[in-house]
Amino acid sequence: MAAAKKSAKKAAKKAAPKKAAKKAAPKKAAKKAAPKKAAKKAPAAKKPAKKAAKRTPNPAFMKALTPSADLAAIVGEKGLPRTEVVKKLWAYIKKNSLQDQKNKRQINADDKLKKVFGGKSSVSMFEMTKLVSKHLK
Repeated sequence: MAAAKKSAKKAAKKAAPKKAAKKAAPKKAAKKAAPKKAAKKAPAAKKPAKKAAKRTPNPAFMKALTPSADLAAIVGEKGLPRTEVVKKLWAYIKKNSLQDQKNKRQINADDKLKKVFGGKSSVSMFEMTKLVSKHLK
């Protein structure tokens, strides 16, 4: 008999919140159903489209630098801007398949590149530019 009373009390407690939830739900729905007045915005005035001016490179990037003898064996003797030196290095790396197959960020140096990389056999592509800058004047 005690067990029957306990289960009846539990059932009454469970039923009470359901009824309260049902009563509260219509009130919330009524508030949400009220239409909001949208503020009218004036259409934005269209500005005439400007043509983008062609970017001019920074003269510091275009300054011709003389490569060292070790670097000249790869990129050539003539003075080149730093950007061109890096392009020629990448062309050399790809031509001779010197990128690591698993980690493309690593460059495996051959005999010519080892001299430029300070004797290191493998260098990251980010470290490469730092090491190459030592060979440019």
